[in-house]
Amino acid sequence: MDNIAVVIVTHNRCELLARCLDGLARQTVPIGAVYIIDNASTDTTRDYLSCRRDLPLRITHSEENLGGAGGFSMGMQQAHRDGWAWIWLMDDDVVPADDCAAQLLAQGKPAMIAVREGLDGALAERSAVHFDLRNPLALRPKRKSVAQVYRQRGRMPEVSDVENVAFEGFMVCREVVDAVGYPDARYFIFYDDVDYALRIRRAGYRITAVRDAVMVRQLDFVQQHALDSWKGFYMFRNFFVVQFRYGENILVRLKPYLITVALVGISFFSAEGRSRRKMLWSALHAARKFDSPRADLLENP
Repeated sequence: MDNIAVVIVTHNRCELLARCLDGLARQTVPIGAVYIIDNASTDTTRDYLSCRRDLPLRITHSEENLGGAGGFSMGMQQAHRDGWAWIWLMDDDVVPADDCAAQLLAQGKPAMIAVREGLDGALAERSAVHFDLRNPLALRPKRKSVAQVYRQRGRMPEVSDVENVAFEGFMVCREVVDAVGYPDARYFIFYDDVDYALRIRRAGYRITAVRDAVMVRQLDFVQQHALDSWKGFYMFRNFFVVQFRYGENILVRLKPYLITVALVGISFFSAEGRSRRKMLWSALHAARKFDSPRADLLENP
């Protein structure tokens, strides 16, 4: 049960990474290995990791930023290759409670998530209880999150099913990785975890939220502020890819076109209209070509 490896992806957040590693060092079950993918950090991350001695660190310093998707794909490949029975994925901005790994392993489900809360102790688990890829009118396929359904951790059942995940405390057994492979590195950021959850569920596995496995998030959710940065391209491109790949009917698979046309129309009334229109058309085009072997989709538009 203690045959467990952790995969962490980090980029220029040494202080947050230190807190995450402190949480791992306090786990009540031993961690066999901690694979850290350092995505070309330019802060003090490299020096800090070279001095850390209380955890079995296996560090990869990437010369380029692979994004969260590329980092998790690389780290999971390394852990899987080395034979670990359980692989536990987490960003550098979460801190597991001391018994988090023990609570997950006690349940022993093939794919599990720790349930996140904020620094104030409020339930902050945004994994979807229902992820709707059937209704074309559902502009946001995440219908309700764990936090929206239960409001408080104490109201949750001991275990419950979820339909998507975040790579912030997601644990998977070797059997699942054997069946579905690794996260798709081409997503770069956003929706790589959603894609992986969909692949797991389509392979016949359930994904279980474990109420008493506590993971504390150190930062607020701020994705909505990324739309007008380079991140907006990836948010839209990857959202469109999920609709194209997994939409359960033709109307859902047409939704990216309708959303693009609608948002392009709205953009004429905004100060950032021209740049936003360019981003949206680029995202739609890249999503359509996502699985083309010639597509170079990791470049920012």
